[in-house]
Amino acid sequence: MPGQSPSQTVGPFFHDCLIRGQENILTTPQTQGLHIVVQGQVLDGDGSPVPDAMGEIWQADANGFFNHSEDPNQGQVDANFRGFGRAPTGDDGRFTFHTVKPGIIPGEQTPYINVRVFARGMLIHAVTRLYFAGEAGNASDDVLNSVPAARRETLIATPEDSPGFPTYCFNIHLQGEQETVFFDF
Repeated sequence: MPGQSPSQTVGPFFHDCLIRGQENILTTPQTQGLHIVVQGQVLDGDGSPVPDAMGEIWQADANGFFNHSEDPNQGQVDANFRGFGRAPTGDDGRFTFHTVKPGIIPGEQTPYINVRVFARGMLIHAVTRLYFAGEAGNASDDVLNSVPAARRETLIATPEDSPGFPTYCFNIHLQGEQETVFFDF
């Protein structure tokens, strides 16, 4: 009987093979809704920046519809919004997405963005959600409320002062005391 295969890590190929151009810009000037910037850092267990990670987001448009053939509301989707993007981290672990604030998905309670993180040494990508500070629906969101109250803040993007579009900060801690809540999907 053959032996077990050795484990392998993911990467380090993000900057060379997966990031090509403007994948972190999900909008055009014609995209409906409130244009926003989501930025933050990917940090390791010691709080040090992770310079070679990649963030990936998938979200609804400003009306709460996904740009996906399986969305039953496909005819109502904003054709000027991609809904999916990737962004590498720089040497300082920072990433940026130019997007729109998502609408509430039919049957959901509050707007959110799905987030995946890929990095060297991670056998499986990390999956989380980004919620927006101050949303009334956060108090009744089933997924957010399934997280212990003391850990919910790791899923909340906070407004930041910045010129231009409204900006939200969402730092992702891969381990440690401030570890972001990750979900098994």
